[in-house]
Amino acid sequence: MAGVSTIETEKYSLLEDFSVDVEVDDEEYESFSLCFWVYLLNSTTFPSTIIRQVHSDMSVSAPFLVLDENKKMMLLPLTLLHKEAPDPVDTSSWTQVPSVSTKSKFPLQKWVHVGCEVSRNFMRLFIDGNIEGEQFVTSLLTKNTNPECPRKISLFSVGGDGYSVQGFIQCAQVLPASDHVEHHYMKDPPLLLSVNKSSSSGIKLDDDGVWQASCREIFSLDVVLSNAIGQPVHKDVEVVASLLYADTLVEAKMSEAEAPLLVRDEGVEFSSGDRPIKLLNGRSSFKLKISQLSSKSDNRLFWIKFGIRNAKDYPFLQAVSNPIRCISISPDVRPLSVTPKRLTNIDHLSSTESPDLLHNASSVKRIRLGKESVSGSEDSYQQCNSRPQTSRQFENGNGMRLHEEDNSSTDSENSEMRYTISDSTIFRYCLGNIIDKSLLLKEITNNSSDDEVLEFANQVSLYSGCSHHSYQINMARELIAEGTNAWILISRNNQHVLWDNVVYEIEEHFMRISKCSSRSLTHQDFELLRRISGCYEYVTQVNFEKMWCWLFPVAYSISRGLINGMWRSSSPKWIEGFITKEEAEHSLQGQEPGTFILRFPISRIWPHPDAGSLVVTYVGHDFALHHKQLKIDNICESSERYMDAKPLQDMLLAEPELSRLGRIIRSH
Repeated sequence: MAGVSTIETEKYSLLEDFSVDVEVDDEEYESFSLCFWVYLLNSTTFPSTIIRQVHSDMSVSAPFLVLDENKKMMLLPLTLLHKEAPDPVDTSSWTQVPSVSTKSKFPLQKWVHVGCEVSRNFMRLFIDGNIEGEQFVTSLLTKNTNPECPRKISLFSVGGDGYSVQGFIQCAQVLPASDHVEHHYMKDPPLLLSVNKSSSSGIKLDDDGVWQASCREIFSLDVVLSNAIGQPVHKDVEVVASLLYADTLVEAKMSEAEAPLLVRDEGVEFSSGDRPIKLLNGRSSFKLKISQLSSKSDNRLFWIKFGIRNAKDYPFLQAVSNPIRCISISPDVRPLSVTPKRLTNIDHLSSTESPDLLHNASSVKRIRLGKESVSGSEDSYQQCNSRPQTSRQFENGNGMRLHEEDNSSTDSENSEMRYTISDSTIFRYCLGNIIDKSLLLKEITNNSSDDEVLEFANQVSLYSGCSHHSYQINMARELIAEGTNAWILISRNNQHVLWDNVVYEIEEHFMRISKCSSRSLTHQDFELLRRISGCYEYVTQVNFEKMWCWLFPVAYSISRGLINGMWRSSSPKWIEGFITKEEAEHSLQGQEPGTFILRFPISRIWPHPDAGSLVVTYVGHDFALHHKQLKIDNICESSERYMDAKPLQDMLLAEPELSRLGRIIRSH
């Protein structure tokens, strides 16, 4: 179809076809930079030579840019310019010469920008526009040398010497000294097609990373066209989906009567190969249906491959889903997301856990843990810290009553009325308990703009004297809307749902909100969530909403930069999961002073001002156990404001009370 595909595929070439010449003059030569984007395939072996060098006086080429046995990229000196250059014949010398190396493994199946800046006296290696390292070398060019001018050195790739280097290269260019590597990085990034797995709907994720889809049930996947630096690309292209066997990558073949993969477009189902979907603003949502059970295909898993129509068969212009197991229809696989017209009530857990000590994190560079607890008694909350009350019951389980008084006006009448947040409403919120606060927030977010909610949050913080109230108020709209959607997807209008059918939905929402798809929830995490919800075998809406008001603020905190890195970390495991105060104390019994564990306290339920906070439980110098709370909003806002702020783990270890991370010991 003419005019549909506008991808300039001629910009991309095989790595093995790469070759450039650089002219060197002893009078005019200062430095040059070789810049390019490279996409290495998984078939690349290590060690491998990516780019080689040769000039007229050499009979054998020498390495210039290599990947060592640890998959780190190394930049070596030039034989024409530097005394330390490797001997082309003696391969053992290649690992002994001065070089510049990357700090981490070079990624495969991903576009990476490489910049090699070479001068008479130094070399620099850049990765994705950032300098990785610098090495000083000795120049061979002196005032007394009189080479034939100009002297030329060739840089090229031949696929390695005895090893396989397979990949693609784009926008390779030799820049003069006046041009910067960073400018080349931003100039013309290559394109990349991907599946936004966090936005999938109607599909479950198993512990082994395999998706489960119900046979002949619609599910959706979002496909995104972006450039290598993450910016959406607005191209007038069409994308085609196909079904592959995951073990052989061969297109799945079913009965001739029905296509193996169907796509729904404008309410009508088509064979996926016959109905490409056009991207809009670099994105499109595919509504798909698999027509064959995995059990009918020797229990094989499937892959859904997406490719740009009328474009060359480049791997970076294709995208694949997770492996998919197609199963018979079961009630725990959710339908497509539905946006509700009204918000639902979200009740709260009445907690019996004793409150932890409250404090503020007041420094950008350090965390002030605050005053220690004087006793272990369970004091009641005062001022801005209200103890959650018993959950109220509402007349309609699928909706909510915003006022205690009769509200008989119609929707059309309400839409014409401007909801004003009066001073009395602000004072009611400041003086109310947790239930009063939640009811007011539902009313306000359902009738006010984002700017009005923000102003309300600022006023509450001002009148209450507690700035961290605004953190919970500002998340109210998203918390309520996400919780409403989640329950609609889980319940399918059923009043009771099996807990085992709820956990998959909970996990997917949690991983999406927390912006962390690499860490799944454990069995122990789900058991604590079940305890918070107050349910047993079956879950009601009230149970779900109790759990959601604890889980959403936790996921929201994890999504923040400082906490996200700690949550992702597996070695060491800074945050081991959802644990109780008792489990933390049990694990620290008999440990050395300074040993600590991070946890999310289960007594902090939205809209409590400390919902989603982190608590440090640690062994003090007096060998007693102490509990100190970190103010997530203050810490994260400081780190986002100051680029040189330390990682949270470094700030923790800088505290005199904390010296060693503890481990959770679960009693069975």
